[in-house]
Amino acid sequence: MARLKAALRDVTVESARVLLVGINPGLRSGATGHHFAGRGNPFWRLVHAAGLVPELLTPEEDQRLAEFGIALTNICPRVTRTAAELTTKELAAGRRALAHKIEKMRPRVVAFVGLSVYQAFFGLKKSGGAGPKPERIEGARVFVVPNPSGLNASYPGFADKLVWYEGLRAFIASE
Repeated sequence: MARLKAALRDVTVESARVLLVGINPGLRSGATGHHFAGRGNPFWRLVHAAGLVPELLTPEEDQRLAEFGIALTNICPRVTRTAAELTTKELAAGRRALAHKIEKMRPRVVAFVGLSVYQAFFGLKKSGGAGPKPERIEGARVFVVPNPSGLNASYPGFADKLVWYEGLRAFIASE
């Protein structure tokens, strides 16, 4: 089992054009101390291919997202093999902490990276799929992109996910 480093550092930007919100760090991210570090995780390729960042970044360059007006955090900081290991108490604390971060950062858009993190934040059982959502958080518009994991059966391929990351880019630009 990989040794865990210190908790992942949020990427923070005041008045970010978008705040990306994951559910929690996986084992590889916990071991490396960088976001979306899982071998084979296409997150970094997706944000580049969608035009959200102008160059392909690596997990070790996660803090560089700030250069492009992108903030990044997780609803829960605890490293787990799967998000199913998170407790109701952790998710409730994560909702409160995330609401505080959003209030402080004032992003124009909050983009949940995965339907489950969107549902966890709003306490929803069903919520449709990826795309723009009707809620607002501290004035920020809300969008959901698919979880980039290869285990995401609803969006199994790169192209299935990319269309939604491109949709996020257009959503951000539509203000």
